Amino acid sequence: MHKTLFAAACAAALAGCAGTSPSGGGSDAAVRAKAVDVMKASFKERGIAKLDRLIQDETQALCSQYATTAPPKDVAARIEKANMALIKPPADGQYLGDWKRGEQVAQRGTGFQYSDTEKTPVGGNCYACHQLSKQEISYGTIGPSLYNFGKLRGFTPEMQKYAWGKVYNAHAYAACSNMPRFGAQGILSEQQLKDVVALLMDPKSPVNQ
Repeated sequence: MHKTLFAAACAAALAGCAGTSPSGGGSDAAVRAKAVDVMKASFKERGIAKLDRLIQDETQALCSQYATTAPPKDVAARIEKANMALIKPPADGQYLGDWKRGEQVAQRGTGFQYSDTEKTPVGGNCYACHQLSKQEISYGTIGPSLYNFGKLRGFTPEMQKYAWGKVYNAHAYAACSNMPRFGAQGILSEQQLKDVVALLMDPKSPVNQ
């Protein structure tokens, strides 16, 4: 599991502790600190999964504080501004890659797990959360359906840029989004990001059929 994904799991675990106190009493902060200690004690390094996955950045720490409720408007604005600044456009200015490769990335769930290696192909596992095409009959519903993403919104350069930004760093558009920050956290390469954007935005992609 990649550091970003593991930290998200930690946030979910901490959310379960929010607003509760152990039988002996104690503040939320004390309960959360104890939960972190338990996770650190139980998580062991294995393969490419290192202990640095327990370290949260500022966005993850803030989102953990508001894991059971929406963050206040000022906090949400702070998170979105900070993450918008992290979005980098493609080096060559071209947002679209190959949608066929993008579909492979969307379907692939490997990468950054303890059972993987540095050479294991990394995927986005997009179908775990989204519907993308009619051909794929098994998909998750944590995120919205992306079927006809480009067809409904228009195949414009502005929409290509928007799609790139959402895949690169969803927190820039929706603070504390459940979506991994695929570009900002280096989960997907620039070429993979282009290919996923093409899957969403190419008129020939099955997403837009």
